[in-house]
Amino acid sequence: MKKRTGKPTLAERADRHELYEQAVQDADLEAEFLADTFKRARGREARTMREDFCGTARVACEWVAGDDRHEAIAVDHDEEVLAWGRENNLPRLSEAERKRIRLVQSDVLDGPGENLDLVIAMNFSYWAFEDRASMLRYFRGVRRVLAPDGLFLLDAYGGSEAYEEMQEETKINGFTYIWDQADFDPVTGHAVCHIHFKFRDGSRMDRAFSYEWRLWTLPEIRELLDEAGFSRTTVLWQGTDEETGEGNGEFEPAERGDADPAWIAYVQAEP
Repeated sequence: MKKRTGKPTLAERADRHELYEQAVQDADLEAEFLADTFKRARGREARTMREDFCGTARVACEWVAGDDRHEAIAVDHDEEVLAWGRENNLPRLSEAERKRIRLVQSDVLDGPGENLDLVIAMNFSYWAFEDRASMLRYFRGVRRVLAPDGLFLLDAYGGSEAYEEMQEETKINGFTYIWDQADFDPVTGHAVCHIHFKFRDGSRMDRAFSYEWRLWTLPEIRELLDEAGFSRTTVLWQGTDEETGEGNGEFEPAERGDADPAWIAYVQAEP
């Protein structure tokens, strides 16, 4: 066998969690969005937040860093990704901020907390529950830990392109983020998606992350939230930039959405 020589490729030197945070998350803006959305809905400031399926807990870290009264619980079943967050994201916080955040390895079905202002499930992670019974159990568990005037926030995506087997490339600083919708079964709604990264030197990090979930529709999600005992649900629909025709990043309550081929929305649920 020929011995390999030369420097490691950019893909070999890269950290998949760092790449994910750069490509998929904008944690400081998300934390600001959460605070603003809660205040608009409830007329007061949120203090406590639980981030379900938290991954590296970057959003929870930004939450406690954004206000010295904020506290956060970050929950994920994967110890490896939580360990990465402890080693890389918690050190960015001050000592006082670190005292107001707790990273917990747990199934979100048994997620901790009580009387919480906010619970969030982002990046469509809760779609890992592919049957009604499991999703209903999760939603009921969230409702139990919320304060009477708390708020549950989830995101969702859809549109005709959501059902296509396709790849979409986005150039980021120094690399290309590839969203790969690898497989979709219209009978069950089961989808398989991957995230790949491509670098300037031609190297790739294939399947840096893989997901298997069900493509839930907004009516299904809202019906399950109603069944779980939430008193009211509201869809926050993204506005359109008049110049580009793309989403403008502003989400407002809506009774009707546009038939866009690809959209992202939020659902807020009140206990």
